[in-house]
Amino acid sequence: MANKTMEKFGYPRSLVAEVGAWSVLVRPKQPTLGSLVLVCREEATAFSDLSPQAFSDLGAAIGAIEPCLSAFVKYARINYLMLMMVDPDVHFHVIPRYDGSRSFRDLVVPDAGWPGPPDLSQGADLDGAASDALVAELKSCWTA
Repeated sequence: MANKTMEKFGYPRSLVAEVGAWSVLVRPKQPTLGSLVLVCREEATAFSDLSPQAFSDLGAAIGAIEPCLSAFVKYARINYLMLMMVDPDVHFHVIPRYDGSRSFRDLVVPDAGWPGPPDLSQGADLDGAASDALVAELKSCWTA
């Protein structure tokens, strides 16, 4: 069942995969190419409220995200940001980091914050077609 955070980030259209209690969604604003949102579907607004199973599933989700994004964007680092100020459901912003820019179709996305913290105010806003294409591409490299 979708929560408000999932809906805000375009669920179900933006869904790349579900791993146990977690949904992996393409982030509609791409501060770097391949940016995702990893949202827990459990009713929890504090990380400590998650079930032991959700914590186990989190490891499996990360274990699938990293090889997928590595193959797709060839990142140098990856950031997991838990920023639950506006959207209170437990979730992470997954930001692959790289020097320079990466491209996908007509989309070119520099990492404006490299080598410092990610600049979430920068990046490409995906329209429906671009989001759909990125979802399809990430699904094709998903191996969980």
